[in-house]
Amino acid sequence: MQRPTLYTLIALTLVAGCATLGADRVTVTGTGPDDLLKLRSGPGLGFNIIMGLPDGTVLNRRTCVTEVGQLWCEVSLADTPRVTGYVSADYLTKR
Repeated sequence: MQRPTLYTLIALTLVAGCATLGADRVTVTGTGPDDLLKLRSGPGLGFNIIMGLPDGTVLNRRTCVTEVGQLWCEVSLADTPRVTGYVSADYLTKR
């Protein structure tokens, strides 16, 4: 194997590993059969809704903050880590 190729593979492996470094895997629970957890652009009800997440959605939880007495967590979709936002911690269960 050529050295530049080896270095490239090592770098890609490190970058892939850092994508979820410091994140906990959590699952959306408790929204109910006909409801979705709202993924928002910021930590609070006043932020835009990015998308709805059904029960069972697996997320990577990053940091959490308290806003107006409510705990909000920054998350990314486990299957699509580029999709990020904030959700209420009340609907997250550690895997």
